[in-house]
Amino acid sequence: MTLNATLKKNTGAYTLIVIGAFLQALSYVIFLSPYKIVPGGVYGISIVIHHVTEGVFPLFPDGLPMGATALCFNIPLLILAMKKLGLSSGPKTIVTFLLISVFTDTLSYLVGSEPLVENDRFIACFYGGAILGLGVTCVFRAESTSAGSDVLARVIANNTNMKVSNMIIIVDSCIVVLGLIVFQDWAVPLYSWFTIFVFGKIVEMFQVENPSRAVFIVSKKTQEIKELIVDKMNMRGTFLHGRGMYEGKEKDIIFMIAERKDIPKLKDEVKAIDSNAFLSTMHASKDSPTTGI
Repeated sequence: MTLNATLKKNTGAYTLIVIGAFLQALSYVIFLSPYKIVPGGVYGISIVIHHVTEGVFPLFPDGLPMGATALCFNIPLLILAMKKLGLSSGPKTIVTFLLISVFTDTLSYLVGSEPLVENDRFIACFYGGAILGLGVTCVFRAESTSAGSDVLARVIANNTNMKVSNMIIIVDSCIVVLGLIVFQDWAVPLYSWFTIFVFGKIVEMFQVENPSRAVFIVSKKTQEIKELIVDKMNMRGTFLHGRGMYEGKEKDIIFMIAERKDIPKLKDEVKAIDSNAFLSTMHASKDSPTTGI
């Protein structure tokens, strides 16, 4: 890839990250936090802490800042992700959750804590979930993540027989229940789960491509590529034994499942090992890209 092409690609990606981070912050500050809606994830915890600490600290009379609080959770979660999952989108992820934090606290300072629409929690949770979904979609399209509780869910899932999707639901539901316990209001989890539902549907609507891809790699340097996949990228795969139709030689073919956002890095790393390697991808359905075949 030429320098201009790389620059253009990165510019587009980071533009999407800025837009996505701003939309997520807008959702938290304008719609969700004023009504104590807890949309799961790190910011769900931050919203709870923000309201619980209101009037506790003289420096923060309105409660601890949501963005700064979320940052305190996201940094160790990112370290955990890079250690346990081999997170390949590290730099973009760092930029993403830093921007969300900055935008969230800046918007909170500028607009305060009053709801945009008075006495209408349903409108708040609907539009909050929709805008949050649009923001997350932008971040996904930039091949980034915002770290968060899904990292913890993936780490737990990798050490159990549970699906990642189910573990994310469990982790986020625990955070929603935390809101119920703290605020002592059944409306909190009911509206929060509706927000999560809207958010999920928006992501599903715009994230049309399957997040998982089936990858086939044909190369004469399969052992080196295996070490790359297993040791460096912390992913899994299997060897398929085949025979070339032209020369009739026996050869190993690497088959694996990878998240779509990890494909560009995988291609670059494979080509660095073997410039003549053949790599093909297709749509696949799989919950965890780190589970062995």
